[in-house]
Amino acid sequence: MTISDIPTPALIVDLPAMERNIRRMSDYFASRTCKLRPHFKAHKTPEIARRQIAAGSCTGLTCATIGEAEVAATVSNDILIANEIVDREKCRRAAALARDAVVTVAVDSVRGLEQLSEAATEAGVTIGVLVDINVGQNRCGVAPGEEAVVLATRALGMPGLKLRGVMGYEGHAVGIHNRAEREAAVRRSMSLLSSTAKMFAAAGLPTDLVSGGGTGSYDISSEVERINEIQAGSYALMDTDYGCLNMPFEQALFVMGTVISRPVPERCVIDAGHKACTKDHGNPSVKGMKDATVVALNDEHAIIEIPPTSTIKVGDRLALVPSHIDPTMNLHDVVYALDGDNVIGVWPVAARGYRR
Repeated sequence: MTISDIPTPALIVDLPAMERNIRRMSDYFASRTCKLRPHFKAHKTPEIARRQIAAGSCTGLTCATIGEAEVAATVSNDILIANEIVDREKCRRAAALARDAVVTVAVDSVRGLEQLSEAATEAGVTIGVLVDINVGQNRCGVAPGEEAVVLATRALGMPGLKLRGVMGYEGHAVGIHNRAEREAAVRRSMSLLSSTAKMFAAAGLPTDLVSGGGTGSYDISSEVERINEIQAGSYALMDTDYGCLNMPFEQALFVMGTVISRPVPERCVIDAGHKACTKDHGNPSVKGMKDATVVALNDEHAIIEIPPTSTIKVGDRLALVPSHIDPTMNLHDVVYALDGDNVIGVWPVAARGYRR
């Protein structure tokens, strides 16, 4: 099978580029105390996770949902759900996973602790917990400092739970384009996590895991005192958002479409709209065509402005570079792995659309 045999719209990955990305990140952490826990939500694909783990320097996998965790547990026996789960049934599913894997869940409320404790006790297992700290993103998480210590102390006395430390995500800072500004913002955020970890230690609370970071901050957060785990995910595939940050990773993921119309010289249309490529971080770009601009994504169409002199014709293939890989992956059942023009694998995006 070659690239010309792939039905469009289709998700394609440049396998050599992806493997170079995985190796670069693994090599970065190989000599460091801080290690990598790749975020499964970025690609939701077991075959990619296997390659990340095989490269080394990994402590396990990070997931955003219990559904992702159930799929990721087929690849790794150490899973962090870096998000609060408080629904009774979801907590029971986490407890079921904990029979065969180390499962750790982020918490920021007594309610969350109670539900996890009840599910773990019922199943006769132990679930790890990390106190989630709001380090500036203003999403989930308790305030750094004393509030976190109080919740952690509460966790220590709850049956079926094992307090493992703290986590915090500096998501508001990872995409800042200016390197100096990004570094300053990341360090400010991670200092809140680090100082809280110090308070935990002073109070005799466990700090086995001090987890945070992302692709845009991996080489900054990993240098902050006490941070010992980075949850980066996008680095393996990349998108235009992270591509603006001058990072040592290559674009490896594309959405391929077929030109279905060229109604006027300055416009063509391909069959890859926002059902195939998300636009939450802006429209995608066109691979290898600096003079082409995606001006609109409709349900089934990408409308692209091109030079009137362009030789593009109906039936040609064009590849879009997504602005945000995580939700784009979630739109596809499979990803075609390419080495040059040859398809060497068709990998299920197994956690796509999975039960939350």
